Amino acid sequence: MVIAKAWVLKKHFDGFPKTSDFDLKRIELPDLKDGGEQKLLLASVFLSVDPYMRPYSRRDMKEGDIMIGTQVARIVESKNPAFAVGAFVVSNRGWRTHFISDGKDLQLLPSSWPESLPKSLALGTVGMPGLTAYFGLLEVCKMKPGDTVLVNAAAGAVGSVVGQLAKIGGCKVVGCAGSDDKVAYLKKLGFDEAINYKSVKSLDEALRKASPDGYDCFFDNVGGEFASVAINQMKKYGRIAVCGAISQYNDSVPQKGPYVQVPMIFKELQMEGFLVSRWNNRREEGVKALLKWVVEGKVKYHEQVTEGFENMPMAFIGMLKGENIGKAVVKV
Repeated sequence: MVIAKAWVLKKHFDGFPKTSDFDLKRIELPDLKDGGEQKLLLASVFLSVDPYMRPYSRRDMKEGDIMIGTQVARIVESKNPAFAVGAFVVSNRGWRTHFISDGKDLQLLPSSWPESLPKSLALGTVGMPGLTAYFGLLEVCKMKPGDTVLVNAAAGAVGSVVGQLAKIGGCKVVGCAGSDDKVAYLKKLGFDEAINYKSVKSLDEALRKASPDGYDCFFDNVGGEFASVAINQMKKYGRIAVCGAISQYNDSVPQKGPYVQVPMIFKELQMEGFLVSRWNNRREEGVKALLKWVVEGKVKYHEQVTEGFENMPMAFIGMLKGENIGKAVVKV
């Protein structure tokens, strides 16, 4: 018998999440039985903390539910021939140390995954955030060589991949982040221009200086005031991929923003919101491409690793405050 630990949502977040909004529970898991549906016992190795968990928790969860989220897990016991003991998988089973599965919700790590590469990348650069960058740029921004691409939250899990994929695609890339350390990281990744939006006197002026001709593509992870400034600097027929709105997730009172219709009409812009799940049928294509670029050194990565399952809430709150460079993960 295995005792699993799980973090539950004790209280819906009011404004910024607090550690007191979570509760650590112990759950007794039944033994696996031959012939039953529950054929696999798994242990989480790495768990993801992501911005989407903040708005989705309000939309999809009840108080007392296990926090939503994804993990890389190792198969500890198997009565399913398709899954060998010791194999690693990606699963969407929330903040828990152990769980039982019938295998239908599990995605094996690619067989080409090199031993030298951290398996936690399946939650970041070669996982959901990387795929968000890949499909958002190709399918929503319709990036093409010679474009100028603007990305905010550029040192985060999604934004850092967006910038690098845009460079691979022959674009000029301008990235914005919230500290000098993050700006230095963007330069290291090969961004053409990197702006600390917190220290510039005028974001409008800084964006104009970085690209006087404007922007063909804007990959928006932030929303709010940043998006209001950026939309006025789009080129004619520019494309805007609305991926996230982290500037608004923790607001108790909704922000009032300017209206977008005038710049959209005069510049004939395309602005599209998207969820990466739209391309689930092409997941293998995206993972294969991202893994190849990482192995070749064309896409670099940085992980903010928090040790210890008991520190999940702290890692989540730190990520929402922008304390991480690259992908924030928790090692069990």
